[in-house]
Amino acid sequence: MFYQNVAEQIVADMIHDGYYVDFVETLVRIDREGHLGNNYELKGLNKVVAGLIDEGYSYDNVSGLFYENQDEQIRPGWGRLKDGDERKMALLRLDIVGNSILVKNNPRLKIEKAYSDIWSIVSKVVVNRLGRVWSWEGDGAIAAFLFGSIEKEVVYAGMEILQEMFFYNRLRNQLDSPINVRLGAHIGQVQYSDSEVERLKNDAVKQVIVYEGLAAKNSLCVSYHLYITMDQIILDLFGPEQTGRGCKYRLYKIGTEK
Repeated sequence: MFYQNVAEQIVADMIHDGYYVDFVETLVRIDREGHLGNNYELKGLNKVVAGLIDEGYSYDNVSGLFYENQDEQIRPGWGRLKDGDERKMALLRLDIVGNSILVKNNPRLKIEKAYSDIWSIVSKVVVNRLGRVWSWEGDGAIAAFLFGSIEKEVVYAGMEILQEMFFYNRLRNQLDSPINVRLGAHIGQVQYSDSEVERLKNDAVKQVIVYEGLAAKNSLCVSYHLYITMDQIILDLFGPEQTGRGCKYRLYKIGTEK
């Protein structure tokens, strides 16, 4: 009875302090990998995990973390992060090239429709790769990736957005000229905040904006910290290593232009 009371108190404390999901993740990790060289079989763990899933969470096998079921809701912190939490994240920045000229030369309704289409493209690509769009301004966006193989997810997302924009310009764009974009991708430590303004103050966020600025029109610029992790078959689609503003980077363009 004593041990049961202790266990119940631990669970109650974890729930009260907002760390219950973290606690369950630790139990899952111990059940899978053991602890201090010993193996443990935690009875009843499957029911605990099933309970979290019923509450709207999904489990990511790569990272060993739970996150919100994005078929039900999509929040910037994946339903997990709290103010001050620091995590390694991959970041993607998109900028619409010549935004002011597009706005000047096209009717407002057409601009609103086109930018709504771009938002839909970016959001769908990012969310499908377990990412979250953290900021959407009139001419650009910031997205973050925390789950799965984030180094691959952010690069693939950037490449996919370029491909989607290629077809959008040829099949659906109603403006008087193509919509050109630049993308930058980087990885680093990020301190999460529920405030969008505070999230964007992270050094890693500022750095990904630098990489976006180094991108050519309709290209994806990836940082050294990302492309050193790439499989060779993907790296071969990128141009040679370049240096600018003190940064090493590589560019990807549709049609494997280098």
